[in-house]
Parts: sequence; structure tokens; C-alpha cells
Amino acid sequence: MQNGGIYIKVGQGLAAVNHILPKEYIETLSALQIGPEKGVMHLATAAIVNALLDLWARIEDKSVWKLLVDMTPDELVSTMDFRYIYRDTMTEEYMKGKLKQNEPRKKELEETIRQTGYPAYTTQAGWLGYTDEKVEELCRKSVQDSFKGFKLKVGNLADDMRRCKIVEEVIGYETKLMLDANQVWDVDEAITWMEMLAKYSPFWIEEPTSPDDALGHAEIRKKLKTHDIGIASGEMCANRIMFKQFLKCNGMDFCQVDAARIGGVNELLVVYFMAEKAGVPVCPHTGGVGLSEMILHLQIWDYICLSQTDENRMIEYVDQQYEHFRYPNEASHGVYQVPIAPGYSTELKQESIQDFIYSTSNSCQRFQDLKMQKKMKKIKRLETTLTEKKEENQTEKKDETN
Repeated sequence: MQNGGIYIKVGQGLAAVNHILPKEYIETLSALQIGPEKGVMHLATAAIVNALLDLWARIEDKSVWKLLVDMTPDELVSTMDFRYIYRDTMTEEYMKGKLKQNEPRKKELEETIRQTGYPAYTTQAGWLGYTDEKVEELCRKSVQDSFKGFKLKVGNLADDMRRCKIVEEVIGYETKLMLDANQVWDVDEAITWMEMLAKYSPFWIEEPTSPDDALGHAEIRKKLKTHDIGIASGEMCANRIMFKQFLKCNGMDFCQVDAARIGGVNELLVVYFMAEKAGVPVCPHTGGVGLSEMILHLQIWDYICLSQTDENRMIEYVDQQYEHFRYPNEASHGVYQVPIAPGYSTELKQESIQDFIYSTSNSCQRFQDLKMQKKMKKIKRLETTLTEKKEENQTEKKDETN
């Protein structure tokens, strides 16, 4: 902070965030091993950097994707953080060269995506706990909405095979079916399980094992390659270094970067460049509050400036919590429409802020009231128990006297 405002040195990238807190605070936090570049500290970094980018775009009266697209290669690359990846993985020269090489098609691709939108897939029918009838009903609705990709959560093999069969019969063979294990298997277990599900031709298996096990992912990928099943992962990767490990050991076929977990757009774009260089398409993680909003801007930038294709690239659609945003990015007819409002599409409605802000909101008050009600009920039960115990003791004493 300086004179009540945040200042950032141009070209310093994420290191500029260090100026927001006094140096001794950062050293203390480092001493406590909160991080580095992971956990709550990095999530906070992402929140600050993303908020600053949103503010910058609003000042320029542009959507974030347009702000990024309109930057020169030198301007954009100057914002990025190359620590721990420079030379052995990525260089400024490669980034600038790639962006300059792609300049001639930018205008054409911008016009195209404004007309076509960005491809989306849906997880609406795929949640565990749904009845077979519910899965089929939601699948049919999503087919009518023109989604070309469907994702199912997996858990129990017998249930998985039955649910895959239901979805396959509804969506047909031309539509992509993705599976999501949410980190539940060991490496060997993931291979065995997926070999049994291979007959349903899944496009990918997402997070088949521990999200930190890059070598485990690489082993699973190697074994499932014969079945033409891709490996998708990355939503839990906290920084560019983790993606460096996954990409260098061939641990993923689809990069699922998370816009709120990585330390802001400066680091996110570095991951996009690393994935592009490795030939790995980015299909980002969404689903949390505001994730779908933010990541769409980055995918549009990628389409116009970096990969210049949407082949094997799509954004997850989860129909929840859009009602809290002023300019939500909703999908229809199987695609996300290009945002036109200034900013990062993350501006919340005032009524939602008032309803959920910590300590003073209506929701917080309801929660506190509920906690108090539970506490009073617990006290009442305890008083009742003590009264009953006291009466029981008095009865026993009378019996002994008699």
C-alpha cells in the first residue's frame, strides 16, 4: 500500500504483489511455510491479481479477453513471471515469436468467435447420486441444447458401467463422453478400472489419481493410450511449476488449469504457453463461483492469439450460481457467447453481496441464528438429561430408605 492505493511496477509480473504487504509480513508468512506459491497465500495472490486485471479492463472499457488481445506481444510478455521455468521450459523469445507469428489472423478469428461462440460441454447429468431416470432425463435435455460433450463422475464400477451405457444410448457415438474420478484411485487401480470402461470410448479420464502425482498420471496415460483414452488433469495444480512437471513427463493430454488457484492471469498465460509448446490443449476447470466467467476470457484469448483453434478444446458448463453475477457467461446451444461487458465478468450483484458478505449479511445472520438454535437445543437436552438423572437418583434414595 502507498498513500492508500496499490502500486505495481510494470514488467515485474506477480512479484509486484509483494508491495501490497510490508516485507516483514511476507517474511513471517514464509517462515510459517504458508506456500510458497500454493495454498491460501497463492489463492489470495490470484484474487488480488485477477481483481486488478478486472479493474484495468473496466478503466479501458474493454472485456478482459479484448484487453489481452489488443496488447502487443512485448506488452503481454512483459507481465509474465518466468521464475523456475526460464530457458529449460519457456523463454520470452519463444512467446513473443509465437504471438507475432499469429498476428495476421487475429482480426479474422475475433470476428469468427464473436459469431460462433466457444464450445461447451456439460456435467449437468453426471453427478453421483442421481437416479438412472434423472441421468437419462438430463442427458436428453442437454442433447436438445446441442451440447457435444458430456461428463460423468465415476465411483462404483457396476454403477459406472450402467450409467455409461445409459448416457451412450442417449448421446450416441458422435458425441464426446468424459469421465471424472476426482482423485479416488491408485495408479494400478485407475488403469484396471478404465480398461473395463474402455468399451464406452471415453474421450478422457479426469484426475484418475492423486493430483500431485505427475509420474502416476504419466504411467496411467501410457497404459490407456492403446485404448485411445486421454488423461485430463490440472485443476488442483497450484502453480506453473506443477504444470511444468506434468507436461515434461507427458502426464496429461488435456490441461485443466484453474483461474482462481493459479496466481492470476500473469501466471495463467505462462501455463497456456507451456501447454501450447507441448501440444496439449487447454480445457480449463470451471464450476466454482466465477470460474466459468473468468476462464472464458482466457480461452477466447487463446483462440485468437495463441493456439488459434478450438479443436479438442472446450469449457465445462455447470448450471449454478450464475444468478449472482451482473454479466454471467451462460452457455446456450452448446456454446458460450463472447462477453462484451467491460471487465472479467465477475461483478457481483449488490443484493448478492449484501446477502452473503461475512459477519453482516443476512445469510451470515441466519447461520449464526441457526448455530444459536442448535446450541440452545443442546443445552435444553442437557438440562433435561440432568433433571431426569436427578429425579432418578432421588427415586433410588427413597427406595433405599424404604
